[in-house]
Amino acid sequence: MGVKRYELSEAQWLRIAPLLPGKASDPGRTGADNRLFVNAVLWVLRSGAHWQHLPERYGKWKSVHTRFTRWAKAGVWERVFTELIKDRDNKYLMLDSTLVRVHQQAASGKGGPKSGSGAFRGGLTTKIHMVCDALGRPLRFILTAGQRHDSIPAKDLLDGFKADAVLADKAYDSNDLRQFIADAGAKGQNALARSKSPTTSTPTRTAISSSAASTSSNTSDASPPDTIAKLPTT
Repeated sequence: MGVKRYELSEAQWLRIAPLLPGKASDPGRTGADNRLFVNAVLWVLRSGAHWQHLPERYGKWKSVHTRFTRWAKAGVWERVFTELIKDRDNKYLMLDSTLVRVHQQAASGKGGPKSGSGAFRGGLTTKIHMVCDALGRPLRFILTAGQRHDSIPAKDLLDGFKADAVLADKAYDSNDLRQFIADAGAKGQNALARSKSPTTSTPTRTAISSSAASTSSNTSDASPPDTIAKLPTT
């Protein structure tokens, strides 16, 4: 029988099975069916459906959700994530961020706005900062309030990673970050940055390279990011 939609292939399962708790060799209770449970979680996350809509073949949705939460608190998912990114394509690292509008219940509930949200562009938002490998696979992310500048958590995202080059847009263009990238032995390429030519008003493309790191340092904000979530830590 073929692999059902959203589920792990045999090769994928064999890759992560030794990393999961509940094996027969582990102390304590043995997991009923780790593969079925992981497939259930993947079905919810990849389909975008509510937990209540989990197909019956995966078991009771409340039990699956409870187990998912327990593994999250125990750091199981983080350990799997950390292991799987070890064979990443390290030719390039790519930085970017995106805004997510805060749900109205988080914005107006008891106690006011929750941590990780902030006023930006007409409403309360959370910003997801992420670094990916050359294939676009996420390696680490940090959540901040929406108004947090992209360049502030950039060094935390890159810390501990090695690459030939770092790609980012002009929001990350700072001497401090260029120096950090150069110290790590990589080149910073700002392919989307534009600067005004002194002789014309037409924007011209610019690029950040490791040689530019010898210019004056640290023009970025000095305050640390309000990190709400970070996977994995190094």
